[in-house]
Parts: sequence; structure tokens; C-alpha cells
Amino acid sequence: MGTKTEDRIRALPCWNGGIAIEPLKGGLSNENFLVTDAAGKHVVRFGRDYPFHHVYRDREIMTAQAAYEAGFAPELQYAEPGAMVTAYLGAKTFGPDDVRENRIRIAELARRFHEEMPKHISGAGFMFWVFHVIRDYARTLEAGGSRMTAELPHYVALADELERAQMALPVVFGHNDLLPANFLDDGNRLWLIDFEYAGFNTAMFDLAGVASNAGMSEQESEDLLGAYFGHAPNIPLRRAHAAMQCASLLREAMWSMVSELHLTAPGADYVAYTAENLERLDAALEHYRMIYGKTAS
Repeated sequence: MGTKTEDRIRALPCWNGGIAIEPLKGGLSNENFLVTDAAGKHVVRFGRDYPFHHVYRDREIMTAQAAYEAGFAPELQYAEPGAMVTAYLGAKTFGPDDVRENRIRIAELARRFHEEMPKHISGAGFMFWVFHVIRDYARTLEAGGSRMTAELPHYVALADELERAQMALPVVFGHNDLLPANFLDDGNRLWLIDFEYAGFNTAMFDLAGVASNAGMSEQESEDLLGAYFGHAPNIPLRRAHAAMQCASLLREAMWSMVSELHLTAPGADYVAYTAENLERLDAALEHYRMIYGKTAS
């Protein structure tokens, strides 16, 4: 942590007495710190607007406040352009194994989040549709001369195919970035953090993100869907979910490709993260086509 960053943290007008600062690991596009003052422990998050990722901090701050009011997120204690301070919960951060083991609890949390959050969101609505994101990423990558430019027509055609496999579902308010590390467990209940990509969507993207990011088996995915929808998933629902898992992994890989061009987060290896997600996409796509075949044009 540089002196400039430490000075910026100390200058925030929300501290009670002297402070101690520790870096927090794990962010792929933001800097996070644990700050202790006389009132307790807090998390400081620094991040800029990233138009290439459709990320705008004023919307993130609004959503974090709404999620706190709705009972899903830690208290937002202070915010200014580029900085947020939230309460530190001292909770366990989930890994993939934790997500798989707690899939029923997570399904119930996701359903409540989807249903309750629209009552607390204010301002202009934001729509997150992964297939639009993929197509827009392709434009950004081509314009930036990405090393993956030759693959872009294939990625866009794949997105079109996976979009055709979707089914009509109600529009809800989604988190849209349900990596395992965005779930916290304080021993009594689950919490959500990081709302950069939150916006109106169908439930399928969050359900697919939970499953694909945690590497769920087919049975675990069916358990997740059954707990969310309240009934055993039929074939169209299972197919849409499997296709959306592929789309989630494609979007994550292309997110990393765009980040290769535009971001430099401490400790982040975007080239390796791109390769990891493309490998996982290949495996998920092979599984999807083995069971459901290829969606016709």
C-alpha cells in the first residue's frame, strides 16, 4: 500500500480517532482495505467508473444503500465519488465448496433479493442482459485491438445460440456477479456484497452464475433451481440454466479480456483469468451440447 493511498484513506471524514489500515485481498478491479478506528472495523473500497464494463459508482452506491435498507448487505457508512465505507461484519467469505454446500440457503437468499430489492431501488433503472454485454464487449475488444480479436465472431455467434435457449421469466432485480467471494456467512445468516453490476434482469443469470462460478454438478444445479422455483425443474428450465451457465462463463472470460486492455488491479493476472474461464467454458459447453445439442437458428 502506497503512501498516497494511505493518505487518501486517512483523509476520509468518517473516522472516530486514529486508524489502523490493512489491505484486503481478492478484488479483481477494485482496491479494498480494512480500517479500524475507535468505533470498530470498517471496509474501504476504492473504485472508478469503468464505462467499458458498464460500471458506474453512483449506481453502485445507490444499490449498496438499498441492499442495506432491505437487509441484504452491510451498512453503508460513508460514500463519496470513488470511495465507499461499509461496516465490517467479521463474517466468513465463501469459496466454491461453501456455495455448493449452502446451495439451498443461497437459492432462498437470491429469491428474497430478487423480490425485495425493487422496493428499495431509486433513480433510473439499469438493465443487465448478459447477451448484450457479450456483444458490447466484442465491440470494445475489436476497437482495442485485443489479442482475442480473431475469436470474437465465434463468441458472438455462441452468445446468440445460448440466448435462443432462454425461456420467458419475470424481470427481477439481480446481483449479476455472484462469485463465491460475494457471499458472507456470519454464522447466523448470509450477506451479499459488491453491487457493481446489479440491475434488472431475469433470475436465470444469478442462478447460472452461482452454479457456474462454484462448479456445481448437475444434481447440485437442480437442487438450486428446485429450491428457487419451488418445484423440480423441467427440461426447458434445465436447458435454459445450462445455457446460461455457458453464457456466464463466456461473459466472465470476455470481462477479463476487456480488463487486459483497460485495468491494472494489484495482484490481478487477467491473462491467466481469461485462460481459466475459457477452459471452464469449453467444459461447460461440451456438457451442454452433449445433453441438449445445438440450438437451431
